[in-house]
Amino acid sequence: MNPILDFGVQSWCFRHFKDNATVAKKIRNIGLTSTELCGVYANFNQPEQFPAVLAAYQEAGVSICSLGVQTFEGQDVEKNWFECARLAGARHISAHLKVDSYMKAIAKIRHWSREYGIRVGLHCHGGYMFGGSPDVLDHLLALGGPEIGLCIDTAWAMQIGPGPGNPVEWAKRYAGRVYGIHFKDFVFDRNGQWNDVVVGTGNLNLPAFTQALQDGGFDGMAVIEYEADVENPEPALKQCVDSMRAALA
Repeated sequence: MNPILDFGVQSWCFRHFKDNATVAKKIRNIGLTSTELCGVYANFNQPEQFPAVLAAYQEAGVSICSLGVQTFEGQDVEKNWFECARLAGARHISAHLKVDSYMKAIAKIRHWSREYGIRVGLHCHGGYMFGGSPDVLDHLLALGGPEIGLCIDTAWAMQIGPGPGNPVEWAKRYAGRVYGIHFKDFVFDRNGQWNDVVVGTGNLNLPAFTQALQDGGFDGMAVIEYEADVENPEPALKQCVDSMRAALA
């Protein structure tokens, strides 16, 4: 199956609900069967406890396509995150790096990635977090490849501006190095404040972005993400699913 068609949902969307079985049920309710599991739902430092978490998703027929977003600093305990991904059958971890430790972190990530056969995608998080701009990402990817690639969060890419943050151009620029996608959409107030909207109804050119991914041979993991309506995210997430499927039909 085209990996773009086989998209899941970021578990962070359901962060108001702390029980894994409840989250798994909600994932099925919106018509999906996979998730990127975030740290709200498991302590990835303790892989011996992870099978109990996995059971809740397996019983609901939900697979885990990725873990994250995890902030790597090059500490030995971070190897456990790869072990949890292995236990889940995930082939991807979404990651942040920090300006004061990225050299150490990259060396460790590359070693663990080769050991486990799991790729790491650097998650862009707008203009206020390290690794949000293309010039920094170019530097990090040059140091980290091929084990480290990019996880494009489409909304946060747009947050840095319509020129440097155009997700369509990112898909072209980083073709072959895009290991993950967070399909997310923003609209912006005059003061620059961002607001979540259903994917494809805001500033994201969803058809052009997905076409650019396909043209670039994208073969990574993809999830939708909608961070608003925390106490009742299912209606908007179901609309996101329908919007994605219509765009990819």
